[in-house]
Amino acid sequence: RREELFIATKAYIQEMGYEKTKLAFERSLKNLGLDYLDLYLIHMPFGDYYGAWRAMEELYEAGRIRAIGVSNFHPRHLDALKRCSDVSPALDQVECHPWLAQAELRQELENRHLACGAWSPLGGGRCGVMRDETVTAIAEECKRTPAQVILRWDLQHGMITIPKSVHRERIQSNIEVYDFELTDQQMNRLDGLNRNLRVGPDPDDFHF
Repeated sequence: RREELFIATKAYIQEMGYEKTKLAFERSLKNLGLDYLDLYLIHMPFGDYYGAWRAMEELYEAGRIRAIGVSNFHPRHLDALKRCSDVSPALDQVECHPWLAQAELRQELENRHLACGAWSPLGGGRCGVMRDETVTAIAEECKRTPAQVILRWDLQHGMITIPKSVHRERIQSNIEVYDFELTDQQMNRLDGLNRNLRVGPDPDDFHF
């Protein structure tokens, strides 16, 4: 049933602006075959995201979106949005994994009562975090996969984690992270891996 699904999508960078975002929203609904979205996000803080947010506020107030949020916003972007908006974002979705722990940003989002969503929690499968010696050692200790250890680290930090896979067995494995917990000592070891290493663009240093 539709109410058992939570469906989210984003307004992309080229779709920023009041009119463009409204058109993008309608296009997404048509493509998905839906009459409402559970969550709609601004993809990046570029272009006229003020106009985009105004359009999203109206759609939210009309009940066509259940929650609205942002992606890749830093505190200064959130402050700028707050000055011209009536509705606070429900969530900020940011790149986060043990090599990009985002501890300060996560604490800032908690202080602002915003949920934190972790995209690319496994480093996109290409940055090497799943082969990190500490990650693999903890995986052996827990008799789990490195991916499961990282996803569990996300969950124990209160993050909404969004791993991507097109392989059925990996999707199933990624779900199986609710029947074990990492110890405080294991969490601290993972926390100490931060390298500020990104696989995606830095919103403060990116020219689109």
